[in-house]
Amino acid sequence: MLRLSTRCQYGVRAMYEIARGYPDNPVTIKVISERQDVSGAFLEQILGKLRKAGLIRSVKGPGGGYMLKSPPERISIEEILMVLEGPIAITACVTPEDMPVGCIKADHCVIQHLWKALGRQIEEFLNTITLKDLLDGKHFNSLTSQGYTVEAACR
Repeated sequence: MLRLSTRCQYGVRAMYEIARGYPDNPVTIKVISERQDVSGAFLEQILGKLRKAGLIRSVKGPGGGYMLKSPPERISIEEILMVLEGPIAITACVTPEDMPVGCIKADHCVIQHLWKALGRQIEEFLNTITLKDLLDGKHFNSLTSQGYTVEAACR
């Protein structure tokens, strides 16, 4: 089963909360932590990465917190996940640096190409979903991509 890391799940949830304050209301770690039931210390690490990547900025002082640097419709879920985890790799063997030592099929593995293609499809799909879509409560139950209907559940 394909699962996103906890860091990615919490990162998207934190960005959703920050997007709720866009454009004028900074959102504190405490507010995000309480609304999303996420550890403040873990959020600090996640938000630090997102800030360094230029997706958010911090506002100091009373009434401070975190704000989006771009409108919610310009920040995709794929962009958030790339900052927090890097490219989607379905298996360890889809990138040369992660190749299992001693894999004798690496140069001619048909399955490896399948996993790479699946990772690209997931990235392309996530690139079409923005924070604004989440703010608008958009549902993703039936999606059509390149002529295929995909059933997806958003919980």
